[in-house]
Amino acid sequence: MTTTSTQTFKKTPANSSFQRLLMTTDGGFFNQIGGSYERTPLQVVRHGIRGTQNTETSGKDVSNIQQTESAKTDAAAEALVVRFGMRLIDLEHGLFACIGDTPDITRQVRDSVQNFVQRAKTSQGLITVSERIARNVMSGAWLWRNRSVASAVEVEVAHKDAVIAKVDALKIPTNRFDDLSAEEKAVGAVIAAGLRGDRQANLTVVARLRFGVSGCVEVFPSQAYLEDKPKGFARPLYKISRAAKADDTSSARDMGQAALRDQKIANRLRTIDTWYPGFEEIGQPLPIEPNGASLEFAFAFRGEKAVSAFDMFARLNAIDPNSDEGMFCIGVLIRGGVLGMSGKAKPGKAGEPGETGAAEAAEVSEA
Repeated sequence: MTTTSTQTFKKTPANSSFQRLLMTTDGGFFNQIGGSYERTPLQVVRHGIRGTQNTETSGKDVSNIQQTESAKTDAAAEALVVRFGMRLIDLEHGLFACIGDTPDITRQVRDSVQNFVQRAKTSQGLITVSERIARNVMSGAWLWRNRSVASAVEVEVAHKDAVIAKVDALKIPTNRFDDLSAEEKAVGAVIAAGLRGDRQANLTVVARLRFGVSGCVEVFPSQAYLEDKPKGFARPLYKISRAAKADDTSSARDMGQAALRDQKIANRLRTIDTWYPGFEEIGQPLPIEPNGASLEFAFAFRGEKAVSAFDMFARLNAIDPNSDEGMFCIGVLIRGGVLGMSGKAKPGKAGEPGETGAAEAAEVSEA
C-alpha cells in the first residue's frame, strides 16, 4: 500500500541514477519492391564526390574533393520501409542507485521516489504521457528528415503479432497532443501497461514512405560520429551490418544496412514536454530533459531551479502525478539519467552508474 508523505528535501544525494525505461531498437532501412512487400536491406554507399568550397576563406580554390557516404533506395523500390521495436519497462525499476553520505536521508529519498512511482502508476498523468509518446509513434516524427521529404507516410503498429493501428502519419500533427484518435489511444494503452509492469507490452513499428518520384531517392539514416575522421572524408552514416571493408579501393561500395540509431528514435518519442516555461511562445514540444536543454534552440528552457527536474525530485512527495510537474517527472523517469544536487559525479563505464564524490547531508523539511 502506498503511503502519502509531505516530506521534501532541500538537498538530495549526489548520485541518484535512473535507467532508461523506454527501450527501442535501431530502425533498419529496407527497400520495398513489388506488390508482395518483398524487402531488401537498403545499403549505405561510400563514394567520392567533387563539390565546391563555400567559405569566406576558400579563395581561388573552389574545388572540394571528398569521400562521403549516402543512402538511396533501390531503383526498383516502390517505398522505403523503416522498422523498429519498442517496449516500456516498469516504473518501479527506474531507480537503481541512490548514494549519499547520510543513510537515513538516502533511504528517505529512495522512498520518496518509490512513493511517487506508486501514485503515478494509477494516475491519469501516466496515461497522458503514454498517449503523447503514442502520438509521436503514429505521426512518424521519429523518421526525422525522411518524414519531411516524403509524399506519403503510412505507420503500422503491431502488438503480440496483431496490428492494432494503421494510419496516414502525415495527417497527425507533430507539435501538439490534442484530439487523439482511437488508434493512438490503443497504442498509448500498451505503453502505459508496460510502465505499470506488463512485460509483454511490446510494439513493432513499421513505416512505409513514398517519395512521389521513381528511381533512386536519397534517404537519411543517422549520421555516425568519428573522432579521428580521415582527411577528405565528409560524412559517415550509421550502419547495423557491415558489407565491405572501409579501405576497399573500388569507386563505390556498399558499407552496410542503413538505420536510424535507437537513441535518435527514442529522443523523438520522448519529445513531449509542452509544460516548460516559454512553450506558448516557442510552440514546439521539447525532448524530456532535466534542464529542458534543446540543441535546436541552444538553450536550457528549465535552467531555473524551480522548474528543473533537480528541484522537482527533491519534492516528489508533494507533486501530484496528474499535474504538469508530475507528468514531466514521469517523463524524466522514463528518460533515465543521473540526478543529484550536491557532489560531483564521475562517469562510469557504459551502462553503469557513475562514481560519486562525497555528498553533503540532505536537509529535510515538512510541507
